[in-house]
Amino acid sequence: MLTGKTVTAGKASALGIVDAVVAERNIGRAIDEAASRRMERHGAGRIGDALNLLPARKAAARQMRSETEKRAPARHYPAPQSLIDLWEKHGGSQPDMLRAERASFARLLPMPITQNLIRNFFLRETLKGNGKGGSGIERVHIVGAGNMGAQIGAWCAFKGMHVTIEDPEPQSLGRAVAGMHRLADRKLHDPEALRAKDRFIPDPHGDGLRQADLVIEAAPENVSLKGAIYARLESEARRDAIIATNTSSLDIAELTSGLARPGRFVGIHFFNPVSRLDLIEVVCHDGVDETTHTRALRFVADIGKLPLPVKAAPGFLVNRALMPYLGEALLMIDEREQPERIDAAAEAFGMPVGPVELADQVGLDICLAVAESLAENLDRPMPRIPEWLRAKVANGEFGRKTGQGLYAYDADGKPKKDKLRHDPDEAMQDRLILPMVDAVAAALEEGVVADADSADAAMIFGTGFAPFRGGPMHYAQERGRGNVLATLDKLAAVHGARFEPSRWWRQKAEA
Repeated sequence: MLTGKTVTAGKASALGIVDAVVAERNIGRAIDEAASRRMERHGAGRIGDALNLLPARKAAARQMRSETEKRAPARHYPAPQSLIDLWEKHGGSQPDMLRAERASFARLLPMPITQNLIRNFFLRETLKGNGKGGSGIERVHIVGAGNMGAQIGAWCAFKGMHVTIEDPEPQSLGRAVAGMHRLADRKLHDPEALRAKDRFIPDPHGDGLRQADLVIEAAPENVSLKGAIYARLESEARRDAIIATNTSSLDIAELTSGLARPGRFVGIHFFNPVSRLDLIEVVCHDGVDETTHTRALRFVADIGKLPLPVKAAPGFLVNRALMPYLGEALLMIDEREQPERIDAAAEAFGMPVGPVELADQVGLDICLAVAESLAENLDRPMPRIPEWLRAKVANGEFGRKTGQGLYAYDADGKPKKDKLRHDPDEAMQDRLILPMVDAVAAALEEGVVADADSADAAMIFGTGFAPFRGGPMHYAQERGRGNVLATLDKLAAVHGARFEPSRWWRQKAEA
């Protein structure tokens, strides 16, 4: 109940959550026995009964509070700690537990945090609705077996798609297959995950291209390289196949310029790590066919992700909003600020991972490419790119994937962090968070995303923006748009033009 994790039927029986696990052919008889109260009630056994004694509950509650606080701080998520309190005080009596639970529920429900988390549920459902109806896509061909291509292919295979993945480097294909098998082996209880191994096929010669319903290009961010790939894809792929790019920074219009049939080309932008981030931006351009766009949205839903329609624009929505946040963190490091303190400031706001660690997760090479693209194509100032970042990328220090970036990483991929020299303050939070909020406002003004709710959903499910705050635009509304505008003006006076508020704030104030 604290973690929300699902368990198998067998484990549920062992834990005492269910009374019986039966074969499907016996389900009717089991229902009759349960309804007539003839079914034996198991419970959690002697150990479970012992844990419900008051001394044991008190001891267990202390440990539960400590572990829960690490994952869900009580100041941001009060419900888990309230659940522990209920069990500790009343776990020995079901009537007392139910009575106290009603009072606790009534206290928690009106809280703004609770209302925002409820709001997030409906935001998720709205995104799901963008992909209603099946896409008919069964075969996916991935071009590029690097980090993102391998993750995309593995996820599609896990979700029942037949996947072929091509790359000119045999080593890349080998790493992709090995990574896929490691993921499948972690899910030994799931026969479907094991069958996914057979659906994930290395394809050094690109033979799967001619049978694919969807082709996803995940090659390095190089326009000329991608152009050469598209020329081949157009000539060899089926005429009804969708051709998609996973680019995170390049101009979609430029990528389509050499295509004979740009109508079947679309952006399908996954986020790293694919298995953990639910959002996928589906990027349309002026020449895209409506059928192509609709099928792409439905494909995203078919693989269990949340499709967000966005218009082609520099950085689309999420990266456009994320880069000022990451860029400001890099400038703080350039100012000799402790990276751990920067991360602590963002995490105190409610971000699941601080911007320094996040930049390492995304990859400093990707961050640099996106930052350079936005600096070149946006008509507003971006944070200056420190020269030491270019040096790190030139030296192959990309972050977590290479074991060295802004942090060093251990064998398990965990960052090695020093203790805080000073606690963070709210001024640091504003300097990090408000440029991200303002970038979302600018994207709304330009019509990159349809509405504020869609933008909020994208930032929550694509970046982990503090879920209990309901998204950046909802946060701005609760804080007060006038306050956000005034604070951005003050930051601009101190730090420069990159903090100048977008026109959206003043337009809303005048409306």
